[in-house]
This record gives sequence, structure tokens and C-alpha cells, in this order.
Amino acid sequence: MAGSDAKVRLDLNNPVFQDNLLTLQKPERHAALDTLHKIRQLTWNLLYRDQGLKWEKITSVRPPQSIDAIYSLRITQARRATAYRDGDFIRLLTIAPDHDAPYGKK
Repeated sequence: MAGSDAKVRLDLNNPVFQDNLLTLQKPERHAALDTLHKIRQLTWNLLYRDQGLKWEKITSVRPPQSIDAIYSLRITQARRATAYRDGDFIRLLTIAPDHDAPYGKK
């Protein structure tokens, strides 16, 4: 796996993530794009520590076999995205409809 000082590279190719992003209302879509722009400027070390993004491992949902762990991060003030790290890439999976959705049903 790449080092923590490497710049974060974005993978936005997941069709579910794209659908979630493109169907957000304009103000939230712009906020999400601002967050993605911010992420591109960070190293992995900075992303892990960023208090605004709040990168957190999701332990309540089992990841697919080929993925070590799924994480959530704040993509807008009201929404969290799910993603995983693959080398230098952050592979974005979804944008949840509310802050608690990435963690599974309670």
C-alpha cells in the first residue's frame, strides 16, 4: 500500500456514487464538489487527521471480500460518503441520504 504522505487521488467512477452526486440539490452538490476538491489537495496523512472530513472506519457493515475496510467521511454538512482506500486512490462508493445511513441499520 502507498505511503501516508502520498497525495490522495480520487476515483469517482462508481455508478452509484455518480448517481448520488448528480441527483443532489444544487447547493449540496456544490458543497460535495468543494469537499472533493479539498480532498485532492491532501495527503493521506492529512485526510486521516482532518476534523472536518471525519474519516471513520465502518465496523457495523462487512466490506466485500476484495476490500479491507469501508470508511465514511463527511462530504457535505448533512451527508456522509462511503469509500475505501486502494493504494493512493480513494474509491468513493455512495453518498448517504443522512449522516447515520453509512453505519447500517440500528
